[in-house]
Amino acid sequence: MKVYETSDIRNVALVGHGHSGKTSLAAAFLFTSGATTRFTRVDEGNTITDYDDEEVARKITISTAVAAAEWNKKKINLIDTPGFNIFISDTKASMIAADAALVVVDGVAGVEVQTEKVWSFADEFNLPRAIVINKLDRERSSFERSLESVQQFFGRTAIPVHLPIGSERDFKGVVDLVRMKSYTYANDGDGKGKEGEIPADMADAAKAGHEALVEMVAEGNDALLEEFFEKGTLPVDHILEGLHDAIRGRRVYPVLCASALHNVASDLLMNFINENFSTPVEHGPWKGTLNGKEVEREESDSAPVSVYVFKTVADPFAGRVSYFKVVSGVLRNDVNLVNVRTGGTERLSHIGALFGKTIPPVTEIHAGDLGAVAKLKETLTADTLDDKASQIAFPAVSLPEPSIAYAIAAKTRNDEDRMGNAIQKILEEDKSLRFYRDPQTKEFLLAGSGQQHVEIIVSRLKKRYGVDVELHAPKIPYRETIRGKADVQGRHKKQTGGHGQFGDCWIRMEPLPRGEKFAFENEVFGGAIPKNFIPAIEKGIVETAEKGYLAGFPVVDFKVIVYDGSYHDVDSSEMSFKLAARKAFKAAMEAAKPAILEPIMNVEVQAPVEYAGDLMGDMNGRRGRISGMDTKGGTQIIKAQVPMSEMLNYQNDLISMTQGRASFTMEFDHYDFVPGLQAEKIIAAAKAAKTGEEEEEE
Repeated sequence: MKVYETSDIRNVALVGHGHSGKTSLAAAFLFTSGATTRFTRVDEGNTITDYDDEEVARKITISTAVAAAEWNKKKINLIDTPGFNIFISDTKASMIAADAALVVVDGVAGVEVQTEKVWSFADEFNLPRAIVINKLDRERSSFERSLESVQQFFGRTAIPVHLPIGSERDFKGVVDLVRMKSYTYANDGDGKGKEGEIPADMADAAKAGHEALVEMVAEGNDALLEEFFEKGTLPVDHILEGLHDAIRGRRVYPVLCASALHNVASDLLMNFINENFSTPVEHGPWKGTLNGKEVEREESDSAPVSVYVFKTVADPFAGRVSYFKVVSGVLRNDVNLVNVRTGGTERLSHIGALFGKTIPPVTEIHAGDLGAVAKLKETLTADTLDDKASQIAFPAVSLPEPSIAYAIAAKTRNDEDRMGNAIQKILEEDKSLRFYRDPQTKEFLLAGSGQQHVEIIVSRLKKRYGVDVELHAPKIPYRETIRGKADVQGRHKKQTGGHGQFGDCWIRMEPLPRGEKFAFENEVFGGAIPKNFIPAIEKGIVETAEKGYLAGFPVVDFKVIVYDGSYHDVDSSEMSFKLAARKAFKAAMEAAKPAILEPIMNVEVQAPVEYAGDLMGDMNGRRGRISGMDTKGGTQIIKAQVPMSEMLNYQNDLISMTQGRASFTMEFDHYDFVPGLQAEKIIAAAKAAKTGEEEEEE
């Protein structure tokens, strides 16, 4: 594959809400540029960038893929990203490799929830961007309505550079408001437009659009503004120059037109990318740390070699495949670089370009370009590989924590033996997952962004690694505590042949604030209990508290003061006082108003405004407390605190309530008391489970 200089490279992230047509647009670019010989389609399951079995089956992008199109001697690296909330972390993690973003908007639906989210990611990475209103050939599509939606969310600087010729099924081309030419497309789908004059019935609209664009471009440039006021317009070359600077400075966000499915305007979009989007050098230096100090590294061939790994793919045959961006220097095949995180040396053999699931080999990769390499020993996502003499570390992208966890168990002993290793490989690939053992419930939990996310991981475990597992809702990690105080005696006395057992202690028990767990104090005076037996009393209480009192859940947030007791010179022992402490603990729990605690989660829901009433009503029905509301554009943000037990099936319910147009995040906040009726059900269920276990043992 051809090697490209830094100035000839464009790294473009295709971002937007799910089903807005990002993958189809990538397919159109690849076909029009000649990178593929036939137009591939999502519904046929043969696109270059959606190649995973799950993506083909579900017809959605689950994981970021990269493919390159050569257009007018420039290399455009197309970073095709997921658009649904449960996979959006992968989008954010991959956008660090981009130098600009093409925000794809559905011409029927307009700006949707995830469009706003990816826009905020682009802000975070300081990416220049343009907006493509796609699917303008669809029934009920409307450029005017979609543009209104775009400007409502992103402001007046989102300005049309194209106007559509025709609408819905009659959409056949665009008017270029910079050059004031029309481009129409035949039905053969070759993606190459025929240049012509602007249709007479569009002349006035085109003129108004041109003037608005020229005025917007001139606004941020004193020289152009002066020329605009003097002449009333600007020549095309000055518009292009000013537009490039305004896009790079994020003062203007051009709005373009397309139909990816029928390959209308893909050539114009690639022309636009080449002319207006930043090269890696123009996008600016990367910031990292060197010896604890913040430094900058220009994306230049002349700088030392540094490579940032932005994605890892776990391939069952090729092993670990690392997707990287060459931040600086020229990366050559078989070079040795240092992993800054581990200090180990990695040999990059058989480096290649990225083209979907294939990696065409190359001999070298210049600064700013993207590539891949297989079988690095210890390198993971967000690692920096650098020249030994200059070890800059670039920071990892911060990703949101998983919102929901499911208990996962192997179906057979054979699956159990292989499950840990298989999950570890998938964790290397997907940084938004967590796998851990709950210390209280003893269950293994797999946490992800949503139910579908976790289900896809389970499917991959079986298809890739032959590991069969089953999911079920996790046990809620309830706790027990006390509301009142108690002052009790614990006395253990047992006489057998020879030495007996004797231990006697008086304790006071009182509640502690939430989160304080446990405190123990010794106020015994005068030797009523020898000091060497005091630790046994504490140990007896801690062990008994772990087993619970009401329903078998650990008792927390309580304080015990041992203040009196008695002992026997011969019969007393550590075990005797440990048993006495157990009796004292149980007596104190009975008197101190025991209660059940449940985990309360912070929940944030983002949904179109029209669903706000239903969502708040649903939250109230889940015993939730609304803690805040905010409206951003057409999106309602609802913040609430909800018991974890009420959120186990929320993902599916939210999809049903909003037709899949909403998303939510959830994280643990604190423990609080369970209301009486629910507490009775929890205690009854625990007793029934215990009875069942005892019967099985018999």
